[in-house]
Order: sequence, then structure tokens, then C-alpha cells
Amino acid sequence: MTNQEKISALLEATPKGLLINGEWRDASDGGTFDVENPATGEVLATLASATEEDSRAAMDAAANAQESWARTSTRERSDILMRAYNLVKEHTDELATLMTLEMGKPLKESQGEVAYGNQFMRWFSEEAPRHYGRYADTPEGNLKMIVTHKPVGPCLLITPWNFPLAMATRKVAPAVAAGCTMILKPARLTPLTSQYFAKLMIEAGIPAGVLNVVCSASASKVSGPIMDDPRLRKVSFTGSTPVGKQLMKTAADRVLRTSMELGGNGPFIVFEDADLDKAVEGAMAAKMRNMGEACTAANRFLVHESVAEEFSKKFGEKLGALKTGNGMDEGTDVGPLVEKKARDGVVELVEDAKEKGATISVGGKAVDGNGYFFEPTLITGVTEDCRVFTEEIFGPVAPVITFKDEDDAVRLANSTEYGLASYVYTNDISRALRIGDRIEYGLLGMNVGVISNAAAPFGGVKESGLGREGGAEGIAEYTTTQYMGLPSPWA
Repeated sequence: MTNQEKISALLEATPKGLLINGEWRDASDGGTFDVENPATGEVLATLASATEEDSRAAMDAAANAQESWARTSTRERSDILMRAYNLVKEHTDELATLMTLEMGKPLKESQGEVAYGNQFMRWFSEEAPRHYGRYADTPEGNLKMIVTHKPVGPCLLITPWNFPLAMATRKVAPAVAAGCTMILKPARLTPLTSQYFAKLMIEAGIPAGVLNVVCSASASKVSGPIMDDPRLRKVSFTGSTPVGKQLMKTAADRVLRTSMELGGNGPFIVFEDADLDKAVEGAMAAKMRNMGEACTAANRFLVHESVAEEFSKKFGEKLGALKTGNGMDEGTDVGPLVEKKARDGVVELVEDAKEKGATISVGGKAVDGNGYFFEPTLITGVTEDCRVFTEEIFGPVAPVITFKDEDDAVRLANSTEYGLASYVYTNDISRALRIGDRIEYGLLGMNVGVISNAAAPFGGVKESGLGREGGAEGIAEYTTTQYMGLPSPWA
């Protein structure tokens, strides 16, 4: 079988319908939408497009399954997650191929995402039976306290297009562990990976109605009716800050539990005492992973003025050596951006920097031909009024701005409404601890360019969101605390 025949067979085996109450079905009105390959512009598959009626059906299924699912033992939930972990591991090649086809990232990065995303299945399979309550006396001694953690109830999980598997597993796994039913709405641009993942969850034994998947060409047609339903108890969203704000406004009307992982404008700070070779290595990882299309991506490179020239030279050489191309081709380092709109936005940001006096040291242009490619780009001489400094880039563009001292670095780092990921390179441990205290970010990589891990809490501050995913904190987001007071037998 040729490689193209294998791809065709994989696409054929990937579900195209809506998963509602354990069955794959067409949209109620027969509507569909196409999924394109951003490297070629070709249509990969045509999927059912959920309607408001389908959303209500998914909500019915989740609500009806909630009571029995909440009563299942934590061991049973744990076993389902572990079986799913093994199935995802077994089907790494299929999931990675779908991811590269629909999202564009190089195949080696897609394989890395499968491994990373699958760790949430493993982690929460282990956390499920360990989410303990407590039993204690009140201080007065007249009551016995029993504190339990109960499933919050049916959840709406809205995932982004840039990490099609990891963002699904990071939400589904703790919900399963906690005993919540779910309605998963994958991004319109990259639903195929989630569809295949849901197929594996069914194979792992997830009961009908516990996991429902509703893809759609219209996000509002899916989320609107579900958010308005009084049976929904929580919404978890990963995506842009403007959309997150709108969802929070809607959630406020019904006092819904919310977890929001929103935009970022991550600073990458390089002090004069840093090991520059290691800093460049970290910069490549923090910037170029996922073609820069990550909320945790280093967005602004703040470099001490005494080492800025040397750092920029080394960094630029690394960026210039990267190979741009179709993610399915061997040797590709940088794939396409996800759609034309995304590439056009990056072009505008680079042009704005040029107009304001910055220098394009490496790259700087969209690549001619099919697909939505943009050259890996280094911009030096950036000033604070440049849009690449104030806005999330979401592309392979690295702007460098200099600072004078520690206070200046902290000021520049914190001069944004965002506060998700940040990175600092220094060999001064006292300085590192001071920066940790002063910097307004939920995540801090200290002399390392990639820090995400299933065992660690992930989330931001300010307009980068609220709540945490992963770690011991991740399962707590899907539970509610109940206290029962009993008369003390000694009172």
C-alpha cells in the first residue's frame, strides 16, 4: 500500500458524523462542512455540521447519563482512561498523520503532541481514585465533618485548532476521572483528530452519553443552546481572549463554573549573564514549536542591551536554517499556518514593524505557491509601539527588543493585558527568584523553553484566563465540594 493509499484509508476510517449518546449520526438537517489541508488547500474530508437541534440532543444525552456515570467507581473510570491511553499510544501514527494533514505541523511535532497529550490520559487515570475528601472534628467538638468532592455535572468542552489532541485530552481526561459527562466541541479547522480520539474512547469502554462530540461550521449554533440549558454545570474553553470573554458573560447569567485558557503574549527574557547558546536553544523551542501557533509561544524576546547583538545573530542563524514545507514531507521543520486569514494577520504585523523602523534580519515574507506558509522571521530594533510587541503573533516571527536592567525587563514583561507563559534565562539564582516574584504570569520557564507537563498546573492570570488544567489542580476544576455535618458521638 502506498503512502497516499494509507492516508486515504485513514481518512475513510475516521468518523465523519456527530457522536451523540454513543452513536455516530448525521446532522439533523443533513448539513456538512469541509476540512482542508493548509499545506495544499485540498479538501481532506466532509463532516456533519451540528445544528441547534443536535446540540440539544447532545445535552439530553449528557444530562441523562450523568447520574449513573457519577455513581461508577473511580477504579472503573481509571481503567477506561488507562485503556484509552494504551489505544492512543497504539494509534500514534494515525493520530499524528491526521493532525499534520488538518493542522499543518511537521509530522515529528504531531507525534510529539500525541505523546504529550496522552500523558493526560495516564495522569488522570492515576488521579481518579486519589481525589480524597476528609473526615474531621469541628473545633468545638460538637460535630463530625465529612467533606466530599462530587462531579460538577455535565460539561461543555471547547477546544482550539492548534493542539487538536492535547487540548481534548487535557479536558476530557479530568472530566472522566471526576465523573462528569461531556459535550466536546472541536475546532472547525481541525476536527479530525478529535473524531478519531472519540472513536478510541468508545473502544476503551466509555458508556453511551458520557462523551458526546459535536463538530460544526458554526460554533454559536453548538455552544449557544448548550450554554442556555439549565442542566449544564461547567464550560471549559481554550481559545482567544475575546471569545472567552463572551463565553464568560453568557456563563454569568447562569453562574456556570468556567475554566478559561485564553491568549498570551509571552516574554522571553535574556539577561547579560545567561548562557547564550542555551538561551538560543530555548528560544527555538519556545518560539518555533507549532510554527509559533501556541498560546505559550515566546512572543517578545527581551534581551539585555549588552548581549542583544550576539543573541540575535545566533538566533537568526538558527531560524534561517529551518526548512519550510509540507508537514508530511521528511525533513520539514516549519509547516504552514492554519489558514489564509492567519497568514494574512502575520503579514500585517511584520509590515507594521517595518513601517515603525524595525529591521527584518531573517525571513519576513509569505511563501509563494499553494498553502499558507510564512518564512521563519527575526525582527530586531523593535520598539514598544510595534504591534508585534503588543499583540499575540501566532506565527513564526520573533521580535527582539532590548532592556537596560532588571527593573526595565520586568516592566516590559508585565506591560500587557496577558499573563500566561513566560521564560527567563539567567545564571543568577537570586535574580531568578526575584523575577518569579515580580512577573505576572501563570507559567514561568526558568532556563528552559518548554515546561508544559500533565503533572503540572497549566493556566494564566489577567486576561489569559482563569482556572488550571493538569496536575492535582486539574481534577478539582471538575468537582464541587460538599460538606456534611454529623453529631459527634462524644458530644
